[in-house]
Amino acid sequence: MQLGQDWLARQHPDDAMLLHCIDTAFLLHPPTRIGIAVSGGGDSVALLHLFHRWTQVSGVPIEAVTVDHGLRDAAVEEAAWVADLCARLGVAHTTLRWNEAPRGNVMAAARAARYRLIADWAGARGIGGVALGHTADDIAETFLMRLSRKAGLDGLAAMEARFERHDVQWTRPLWQQGRADLRTYLDRQGQDWLEDPTNADPGYDRTRAREVLAALGPLGIDAAGLTGTAHALFMARSALEHYTHQEARTHVTEDRGDLLIRRHAAPPFPPEIERRLLRKALHWVGGGAYPPRESALINLEAALALHGPRHTAAGCLVSEEAGPVWRISREPAAVAGLACPTTQVWDGRWRLDGPHAPGLEIRALGTALSDIDGWRDTGLPRRSLLASPSVWDGETLISAPLAGWENGWRARIVTSFGTFLVSH
Repeated sequence: MQLGQDWLARQHPDDAMLLHCIDTAFLLHPPTRIGIAVSGGGDSVALLHLFHRWTQVSGVPIEAVTVDHGLRDAAVEEAAWVADLCARLGVAHTTLRWNEAPRGNVMAAARAARYRLIADWAGARGIGGVALGHTADDIAETFLMRLSRKAGLDGLAAMEARFERHDVQWTRPLWQQGRADLRTYLDRQGQDWLEDPTNADPGYDRTRAREVLAALGPLGIDAAGLTGTAHALFMARSALEHYTHQEARTHVTEDRGDLLIRRHAAPPFPPEIERRLLRKALHWVGGGAYPPRESALINLEAALALHGPRHTAAGCLVSEEAGPVWRISREPAAVAGLACPTTQVWDGRWRLDGPHAPGLEIRALGTALSDIDGWRDTGLPRRSLLASPSVWDGETLISAPLAGWENGWRARIVTSFGTFLVSH
């Protein structure tokens, strides 16, 4: 910790509590440079203001960043307002713009883009950790939103206070603080903030959840109570994850990008742990930003039980083999159009080592597998090899390492399944 008890004792009592949250945001060892995500709303402005006070005592430099998703015209003015506030505080500020056309779930795509953009910014600036302004109200509202979608334990559990993503440490130091308390803090400091007009738009799920939360007050159900429940579920989920990792070491085997999950182990482990292993396996092999939904797992298990030994889910092929064993492999159709230079990571998992040259690409092997003699000797199923990383020069196949034709190239997994379990 950077703040001394004597210094904290001289602050307003409510300020001292909030500043202590900032001081312990990264536990005992904060990064040497910290980023603050600031939208201009009361929560993030309070976060910035508190970190500004903290940095004056700790000496640890901070920088602020705002993401303009291009989804609202007012976002440009809001980013300019944050830039002006940072200038007055003497805090370096950067505005990042998302220029992609959103597809599918716009909010989910924007959220994923925000993390990616900020992580790239942090890496370029030598920033090892980024603070986010989520509050107890955010956790309570998310709880209600997910409850309406019939989420299970994983969906209802509180968001992590600290986590790692895109090689950056992230922290939510104000996750136990109420939104109203942070605005009271800003009023006490004479600091204004912006109100996001979408907060009053009933077209958004979060706005409706906020209204429901207010209506539940007479029953004694409030943000603090729901946050406590969500945190209890988070602790329960952590225990299940511990035993899932434990069983993975015994019952899951990596096979050149595929995963083999031994079923009906002796002694047996609970069906919930087996379900979690399958979900983690689909997430790792499929490379999705998020694990597959519960409904996808239910449909998959039903399909395997009723209709035969092979089905697709989350960009993967799931097949039953003797043993009994589930083999989780990449679905060839999911990577058919995926290409990148040989110096980059392909499909989020594969790095190829060899004589790199301009114009060479990594693409899926596909039907060119039939041109390779002896591919059966590798022991990998045909369906796995169809989706395997290979080196191409235009339409000419240069190397297919997993199919037994290396030609000076080797393919390796960047992050093992075991490492993935720990980091996710």
